[in-house]
Amino acid sequence: MSSPKIYFNEVNERQATFHRRAFLMAGVAGVGLAALGARLGYLQLVEANKYKVLSLNNEFQSRLQPPPRGLILDRNGVVLASNRPDFRLYVSRDENTDVEDLLDRLEKLVPLDDAHRSRLIEDINDAPRRAPVTVLEDLTWEEFSRINVRAPELAGVTADMGDIRVYPFSAAFAHVIGYVAKVSKDDVTKDGPNADPILLNPGMRVGKAGLERTYDLPMRGKAGAKKVEVDVKGRVVREDPGGDVPSTPGQPLQLTLDADIQNRALEVFGTDSGAAVMMDCRTGDILCMLSAPSFDANRFVKGLTEPEYRALADYDHKPLFNKTVTATYPPGSTFKTMVALTALEMGIPASQTHTCNKSWFWGGRSWGCDEAHGTIDMKTAIYRSCDIYFYQLALQIGGPDAIAAMAHQFGLGQIYDIGVPGQKPGLIPTIEWLKHARPKDPVWHPGETPSVGIGQGAVNVNAFQLCVMCSRIAGRKPLYPRLVRKIGDVEQPPAGAAPPLNVKPENLDLIHAAMLGVTTLPGGTGAGGVADLKLGPIQMAGKTGTAQSHGYGGGRGAHGATGAWNQRDHAWFIAYAPADDPRYAMAVLTEHGGFGAGESAPKAREIMRVALLKDPEVRARIEQPLPAGAAPVSADTTTPAPSNAVAPANSTDPSAT
Repeated sequence: MSSPKIYFNEVNERQATFHRRAFLMAGVAGVGLAALGARLGYLQLVEANKYKVLSLNNEFQSRLQPPPRGLILDRNGVVLASNRPDFRLYVSRDENTDVEDLLDRLEKLVPLDDAHRSRLIEDINDAPRRAPVTVLEDLTWEEFSRINVRAPELAGVTADMGDIRVYPFSAAFAHVIGYVAKVSKDDVTKDGPNADPILLNPGMRVGKAGLERTYDLPMRGKAGAKKVEVDVKGRVVREDPGGDVPSTPGQPLQLTLDADIQNRALEVFGTDSGAAVMMDCRTGDILCMLSAPSFDANRFVKGLTEPEYRALADYDHKPLFNKTVTATYPPGSTFKTMVALTALEMGIPASQTHTCNKSWFWGGRSWGCDEAHGTIDMKTAIYRSCDIYFYQLALQIGGPDAIAAMAHQFGLGQIYDIGVPGQKPGLIPTIEWLKHARPKDPVWHPGETPSVGIGQGAVNVNAFQLCVMCSRIAGRKPLYPRLVRKIGDVEQPPAGAAPPLNVKPENLDLIHAAMLGVTTLPGGTGAGGVADLKLGPIQMAGKTGTAQSHGYGGGRGAHGATGAWNQRDHAWFIAYAPADDPRYAMAVLTEHGGFGAGESAPKAREIMRVALLKDPEVRARIEQPLPAGAAPVSADTTTPAPSNAVAPANSTDPSAT
């Protein structure tokens, strides 16, 4: 039997192979461990603060808080728009939320009708997860308490307190100030100031109309943040006031409006439809800008129901329509001031006479007037408002262009940068305009001129423009209107400048004398007490206007003052006072009022009294010591305007008094 043989070379080869593999694997493992150690060291030493913040954010969050919106004040500091505390109820859903069941439980605690409930279900399901959706606003303290007591049982439900916009004199200022409302999809943009994430906060409101919309950004302010502790599902566990970042309130907006004058204007209009605008004819500051009837802007802040909105939209007096700047009307006889100034500047003398026999035959038709005024000069034709005189004067001027140039000098047919959106320029016709408006018949026919002479035909203006016109007549200078006095503490100059008035002083003297005659001379269309201020020596100058809104087959009676309301003529009155030292000028429109002197002059009188009695210098003139036995002058600013004032029998004018 042979003995086994051992081959040492083979064993050595196996061992060498094993050792090489072991070293290779150890090297790979060592490199991996070194890299892992280096990474752990980097994360723990170099980026420790970063991950500390991230870990804290798993526990704490900073939630944006809307800032208090800037106040809106009148010229004397009276608050016209402010903020008040508001209890709100929010719902946010997660993957386990049963919306129907949650609303069933909420319905036992707060009022939810079927229509509101169906909208909420849609809004909550459409909203991103954990994004709060507003259920109710303006909760009572009892409702707010009930929700908070049961908060642990209502996952995803939050009741907290924020601010809501409030308008103390809502109806008086609704059209000019406007209102704020919830942010809509259209309000949020991809860039610019409206890309701010604060807009997504359910308590945020933005300006939707009027000055609230125009000056939304400066009044919006800068958002703050509230630090809260949340659970893994994002639900608030507790608040951490020490980590809150206070918000910066929006800047206040001070206007040139006067709350007393504006509120008095609303009172004297009552249920009538129309507009009243007043300016300081020394500075251009707007003191009153009322559109009537109005609406409660506070209802728009929380959101109108469909029946509420339909009631406003369908009412024939159009309370949602801003009649100061958006609605345009024929100016009627108020426009005769522009025609007269045009004639005077062309060299036609004020002493020139025309004869009015109540009708005038020209161009194959008869042109009417309210009465036979006889042979009269220009001043008499203005204060007695003779149509036949101005028919012939307009023809003598020779067409619309010269009249339009004068009207533009005095502010008609223009839009003004005062911050109120929705302005319409109206129309002062020219031959150039006609070429575009009537391309098939671009020729201005002579028969179109007489209507322009009495403020009818294609002529259309708004109440604001007529107030500017009256202010420039009274102040004898090219005033540019101003509505915003200050933004924050920064005084705001007028946003534009008017060109110089190219009118001779003596020609303006004639217009002043004629406008004073309207209210003081026998036969004046505003005489007989309807424009008597009853303020001692203080008198008001003015011009009446009755503007045809339909053919004379519409309204019936003198000035179309009877019949269906929407078929009657519009009643105008422009005025300034004191007549001997003009300070305040205004324009008043009573839509479908029928007769300027009967409807608009008494309104203007009562509104003007407030402005004059608030002026210390004018009041000093009124309160001069009286002679022995003389009756004192009443300074009562609350005298109601006559609702059915009757004009003198000889002061009517069918188309443009």
